[in-house]
Amino acid sequence: MADVEWYADGSHLAFVSSTRDHKRVTLRVADAKTGDVRDVLEETSPTQVEMGTERNNWHVLPASNEVIWYSERSDWGQLYLYDLSTGRLKRQITSGNGNVTALLRVDEKQRAAYFLGVGKEAGRDPYFSFLYKVGLDGGAHRLLTPENATHMATMSPSGRYVVDAYSRPDLPTKTVVRDTAGKLVMAVDSVDASRLLASGWRAPVQITVKARDGKTDLYGLMYLPSRLDSTKKYPIVNSIYPGPQAGSVPTRMFYPATNDQHALAELGFVVVEIDGMGTPFRSKSFHDFWYGNMGDNTLPDQVAGMKELAQRYQFIDIERAGIYGHSGGGFATADAMFRYPDFFKVGISESGNHDNREYEDDWGERYQGLLTARSDGSTNYDNQANQLVAKNLKGKLLLAHGTMDDNVPPYNTYLVVDALIKANKDFDLLMLPNQAHGYGNMSNYMARRRWDYFVKNLLGAEPPTEYLLGPKPPARPTP
Repeated sequence: MADVEWYADGSHLAFVSSTRDHKRVTLRVADAKTGDVRDVLEETSPTQVEMGTERNNWHVLPASNEVIWYSERSDWGQLYLYDLSTGRLKRQITSGNGNVTALLRVDEKQRAAYFLGVGKEAGRDPYFSFLYKVGLDGGAHRLLTPENATHMATMSPSGRYVVDAYSRPDLPTKTVVRDTAGKLVMAVDSVDASRLLASGWRAPVQITVKARDGKTDLYGLMYLPSRLDSTKKYPIVNSIYPGPQAGSVPTRMFYPATNDQHALAELGFVVVEIDGMGTPFRSKSFHDFWYGNMGDNTLPDQVAGMKELAQRYQFIDIERAGIYGHSGGGFATADAMFRYPDFFKVGISESGNHDNREYEDDWGERYQGLLTARSDGSTNYDNQANQLVAKNLKGKLLLAHGTMDDNVPPYNTYLVVDALIKANKDFDLLMLPNQAHGYGNMSNYMARRRWDYFVKNLLGAEPPTEYLLGPKPPARPTP
């Protein structure tokens, strides 16, 4: 229930209604006593309306008869102030490049708003999150967290203080308390990573590459073996999540291990995550780049970025390129193996939504549009259906799915299996009995199979037989 707000006195309920295709949203207010509902304002888009990348960023202010509204109408996610009775625009609250990602608090007495934003600090990673303060009645926003890192800020219940935990992939987390003017009140904690670094662990490299157009900057992370020998050649593996509601890089904060990217690198691979065009946190036009063509899956950007990295780093063997992903990443992985069969040699596709007609309508229809049939029997969903291009497979492909997946039905993978069999293609299939979308207690087994598959088919080595991940089972007592 993220798109509803009660008035403080319980007299009215404000809520947002969306059309099925997400091209129009309407703010409405219902009278709790009478049930009468009135429309306040409306937002439309020829693609899809985004109400906030991290949360729904609207908020009603009944005391002043106003509402703070979020819109990407300027190509950036900004806050606007409207009259709550008439729906008339009073003023734009935030401006400039970069997006408001989370409206954290509104101080109605001071007439100020506190928000998290990205892309507003020139010369810094546009995905780093910073805390800002801005007046509701005009004036520029003010940066409250200046450190060059991504900031996870939490406002105290009183609104007097901010707990700020900030870090980068190469900067261990520091936690401080600030006042609402940004002044440092006290240091709380600083992660000591000395033992981790002493073990040989190395932080992922923050990378910037050009998109398919040769102009647009794309950002990501590259994981290298701790004992990298720059005179040798290493296969490159792409860890992909294509969006459109998220990107391949799961976090810009400091983590000793993110999924199994570090582990794969230690096995002798260069692992990359690249947030391609069509993913959020950049401009509206960037996010909508391949709206209506979900089969794009950022793949032209992934290929272009990987080739650029191979030119930059001589230890990357671009002739041994692999790819893997889960859910949307599984969809993109199989798509990559079918649409770029000469580039990607090995792929592991886990729990992929291979045809979004067989997935949650709220997701597919939002980014692909409503299903329309053409006179020739084709549809606007054919460009994203993996089973229609499965016949192009050349490399080694492992498909995996949980048989009790309540997010992406296993039928999605069966569609691809059926097409591959009919095309007389060799492939590998792993169905995990009684497992939901995340594989539960079989996650370690899947990880081991994933590592084995890349080691054997991309690295050209023989993995240890049935290596056990996790704690060893207790020894049996001696008779």
